[in-house]
Amino acid sequence: MFSWSTDHIAPRERFEHWREVRAKGVFGVTAELDPDQDGEFKGSMTIRPLGAAALVELHATPYRVSRTRADIARAPSDSLCLYQQLDGGGWFEAARGGEFVTPRGTLATSHSDLPYSTAPMTAAGFHLRVLKIPNGAALTRRAHELVAMPLDDRVPVTALIQSCFSDLAAKADNLDSAQAESLVQALAQLTLIARGVAEARSESSRAALRVGRLSAARYIIGRDADRASLSPAFVAGQLGISVRHLHALFEPTGQSFSQSVTAARLAEACRRLRQHPSQPVADIAFACGFDSLATFHRVFRAAFYMPPGDYRRSLQGKGPDG
Repeated sequence: MFSWSTDHIAPRERFEHWREVRAKGVFGVTAELDPDQDGEFKGSMTIRPLGAAALVELHATPYRVSRTRADIARAPSDSLCLYQQLDGGGWFEAARGGEFVTPRGTLATSHSDLPYSTAPMTAAGFHLRVLKIPNGAALTRRAHELVAMPLDDRVPVTALIQSCFSDLAAKADNLDSAQAESLVQALAQLTLIARGVAEARSESSRAALRVGRLSAARYIIGRDADRASLSPAFVAGQLGISVRHLHALFEPTGQSFSQSVTAARLAEACRRLRQHPSQPVADIAFACGFDSLATFHRVFRAAFYMPPGDYRRSLQGKGPDG
């Protein structure tokens, strides 16, 4: 993972460096800032390679960005881009797609080699996540038609992309190359379905839906494991599939839905036992979604061959991160 920020650069030199080295050199875009705001600029970014793709998170004070025809000629990248607005809001203008805004949480897509302009709509500036997927056999020639446009929340696959993208971002550092490639290509195909340039019933689309639904299910489990009421019916409802279909998604993984929920709850319990040595074990059990202290003790002992209290004592002197 590559991380960088303007913090180590003199205030008056920050935007020039960002414009020439980061914006133009890394992203192939033109960046502009009002002269009276030059000394106030701050920015940071992280770039995580995921095979040939890249997951970028960018946070910066307001400025204007454009991908011009000159930028495209100078630095073509032939990639499908998936954007997720993490905070604030953005304004976009696409060459053939008109103008649109991206409130917090919005997903948008585009092909990298089509012109656009964008700027933040609030003082929060830019805070977004971008997945850049090189075009290739896994995509379609029609990806080149994708002018910048938000995904329609009324299209069912959009919610799936949202959860799948969040799952990828949360687990990016822990995925092996095969897992990363599978998830990235699934997101690419799901995006093409959402934009109407891929047939949802094709073999590649059905495979992407399976990968995406499993990823989304795992994301929901991780997000809601603290709820004792978390059930297969709830997760299946979130995904728009049957409970039977949900269980079938987990069969090839060797870990059932129930086992996945228990694993997520135990992982959080272990974290709390490490980082909160004075928190009562009962409080930890209920905070992690276990319906009773007896259940927590039974499950914990089965997994770690010791009760939670002994586990906590075994960590004494090792620090909060174990």
